[in-house]
Amino acid sequence: MGVIDEADVVRGRLPAYPENRGVGIGVIGAGFIVRDCHLVAYKQAGFNVVGITSRTPATAREVAALRGIPKVFDRIEALLDDPEVEVVDVAVPPTAQPDVIRRILDHPARRVRGILAQKPLAMEYGEARSLVEACESAGVRLQVNQNMRYDQSVRALKTLIDRGALGAPVLATIAMRAIPHWMPWAEDGRSLATFIMSIHHLDTFRYWLGDPARVLASTRPDPRTAAKFAHDDGINLYILEYDNGARASSWDDVWAGPVREGAAADIDIRWRYEGTEGLALGTIGWPGWPERVPSTLDYSTVHDEGRWHRPRWPEAWFPDAFAGTMAGLLLALETETEPDISGRDNLKTLALCEAVLTAAREHRVVDLKDGAPAG
Repeated sequence: MGVIDEADVVRGRLPAYPENRGVGIGVIGAGFIVRDCHLVAYKQAGFNVVGITSRTPATAREVAALRGIPKVFDRIEALLDDPEVEVVDVAVPPTAQPDVIRRILDHPARRVRGILAQKPLAMEYGEARSLVEACESAGVRLQVNQNMRYDQSVRALKTLIDRGALGAPVLATIAMRAIPHWMPWAEDGRSLATFIMSIHHLDTFRYWLGDPARVLASTRPDPRTAAKFAHDDGINLYILEYDNGARASSWDDVWAGPVREGAAADIDIRWRYEGTEGLALGTIGWPGWPERVPSTLDYSTVHDEGRWHRPRWPEAWFPDAFAGTMAGLLLALETETEPDISGRDNLKTLALCEAVLTAAREHRVVDLKDGAPAG
């Protein structure tokens, strides 16, 4: 493979869009991620959000007024009755999401052709599989909002990988030192960081490298969060082994040192990808939210005579990447194909989450070729 055109890499950071951006979207949920990410990104992309509902109607009305949404519904069923709604963006906690999806599928006057569900699709693999099967039986396309795949540096790197610019994969790593804001629904669940934070990185490794054969993992509680509620998987360390020899590893450190307790801060997310013919380094700007902090990519190959390429762009993961997952669903409806992050595909990411929990709990290597997790 020769030198790749840097402009091609820069173009690769952006999603493909459908020709028809006027498909009616109904939104279920009105939390900050909808208010400040989904709806902002959809407006920028020219998507047609026709209505919103929430378990707290006053919040839905407030968000609708702020973001210019024409209709507010007091109930999910009322939103589904609207003939303009063809796609539903489900933006509720994962503990509530399965019931909402089933209500959409069971609605007697259902016109919905596609659902964008949040990650995790469900907090257990078995329940997620049942949702995927139900959507398939109903003929409704299901896309999962694994939006880190649409971070601009993640996609630009995928362009390099797909073009063969970096050669065969050797090692991919992600180092996260950041302090999430855990939502109340995260308390007292079977998993904390694995299904909420690590799921981003596990899905990204799948996007870059494909499906691994084995998983090793170690987890421990996050000291800061443990003072508030019990959990096992706060800080996660894991290694993915691939049959082609490639390895991937992530250090998901949600403690990041006693920053909140008075120490100096060192907060960031960095990734690194090494191939037989090239090296790429990147950063993810999410820890800077609510500031818009674009991700970055630096890369060099054996064909560049030691030169570093450092393309930059104005977009950031939050909020811009949220247009990509909806675009993927709309494009699938337009072309009558499977969405790029379909529910069926996303089961493999959830299987990785289950493997991390099992490997850490039982102190052993989990072989993913053994089949899908029980549940």
